[in-house]
Amino acid sequence: MKMSVKEFSCFTGVSVRTLHYYDEIGLLKPDFVDSENGYRYYSDKATERMLEILFLKELDFPLKEIANILSSPNYDKKEAFRKQKKLLTIKKERLERLISALESAEKGTTLMKKFDNSEFDKAKAQYADEVKARWGNTEAYKESEEKAAKMSGAEKQGALDGMNFIMTEFSDCMKNGFPPESEAAQNLCKKLQQFITDNFYTCTKEILAGLGEMYVLDERFKQNIDQNGKGTAEFIRNALKVYCK
Repeated sequence: MKMSVKEFSCFTGVSVRTLHYYDEIGLLKPDFVDSENGYRYYSDKATERMLEILFLKELDFPLKEIANILSSPNYDKKEAFRKQKKLLTIKKERLERLISALESAEKGTTLMKKFDNSEFDKAKAQYADEVKARWGNTEAYKESEEKAAKMSGAEKQGALDGMNFIMTEFSDCMKNGFPPESEAAQNLCKKLQQFITDNFYTCTKEILAGLGEMYVLDERFKQNIDQNGKGTAEFIRNALKVYCK
């Protein structure tokens, strides 16, 4: 089955903009691109790939780690699908308990224990740990884990505070009227790249550009960054686009 990007978007529930970004970073590329009009087309193979991506997103992995895991030579698609089925089954059972609880509430008897989500949370955390242990073996991931293992709690907090401070500097730069391509904004891009390299992993311009897109497309990152000022995440993304060319 061949679908246009719009049809694939409707079928998977993933926006066209996100699909374009997945193509850009190599996470999910269309099976065919028409050389005359540039239209993207997706097949059943792409649908399987999307299932893998959605499973890892369900485990709260950021896009960068999802790309690393799926490109791992040890990645086992069948095993991932098996785990996804188990996790969704647990989630389904919880939803059924919630429905039952609501029906009881309508009759005037509410059983709060039916709202317990501990089994799902436990399974989710367990699967995430297993995924990291089995398939998170890229160089960037290994480097990040090695650095984290050597850092004290205070050092880890200092690294997070440092990242937040740089985000604040980007926000101030934007509020002061500097455009993304300005020298001030570009110096902050360089500072961000060096900070990530020093504290987490070697941050190439390719990785940095991907982070910029993630800051906008991943709602958790966007909300956190935009606490410094609405539009900060998009400003950083646009500045990084210029810097990483």
